[in-house]
Amino acid sequence: MKHEPRKRFGQHFLIDASIIARIVQLINPRDGEHLIEIGPGTGALTIPLLSKVQSLDAIELDRDVVPVLKAKTSHLDAHLNVISQDALRVDFAALKQDARLLRIVGNLPYNISTPLIFHLLRFASSIQDMVFMLQKEVADRVAAVPGSCDFGRLSVMVQYHAVVHLHFIVPQDAFNPPPEVLSRMVSIIPHRVYPQKAHDEALFVELVKCAFNQRRKTLRNSLKAFAIAWDEVGIDSGKRPEELNVADFVVLANSIK
Repeated sequence: MKHEPRKRFGQHFLIDASIIARIVQLINPRDGEHLIEIGPGTGALTIPLLSKVQSLDAIELDRDVVPVLKAKTSHLDAHLNVISQDALRVDFAALKQDARLLRIVGNLPYNISTPLIFHLLRFASSIQDMVFMLQKEVADRVAAVPGSCDFGRLSVMVQYHAVVHLHFIVPQDAFNPPPEVLSRMVSIIPHRVYPQKAHDEALFVELVKCAFNQRRKTLRNSLKAFAIAWDEVGIDSGKRPEELNVADFVVLANSIK
């Protein structure tokens, strides 16, 4: 049973056995953990993961690939639970059915990786870690530091909720079909205790979004809709958003009454 990758689903299936082995080693799955794979495709990563654990949830949007995935894993002793749904619509908190935190892994489709990360951050308290293959450009943005051109809304929001580690780069020829860009492995580990906590997270999210929607403007201009007493917060309103760090944005949000 064969399945051809579909462009509309952003499918690029892993075919390099050495890369797959490195990813499994990076994930380091242990039996008893609640493992969830997003976008398993035809099982290149799923099968070696199931050799390490007794059960695995797999979220797959392409219904036509599910029979292929099930056929390839049917001989294994471990249980594969396929969730035929768009990962962007999955309630990950509802998947957590006991005290175990979720471990979420996957080769994320390039066309949904950023919105999917934002979606997953909503469930950070239910997640132990996330180990993803991302387009290298997206990975660099997730881990970017203040002052760099890659530092933006995605950087702030991920780093507010979690610690980020960049890992090895994956070349185009590790996939079928080869993508036009490099990929990179990233691990995102949600804070159990936040270093800086926003009093009103919805307000914090909106403030960060407004700041980077107009990133060429100074903070005083891009955040003029917010009642910020600049002289009191100790942050230069003449700066641009990429010059601030995560803690600065929390201070700004918490200063608004």
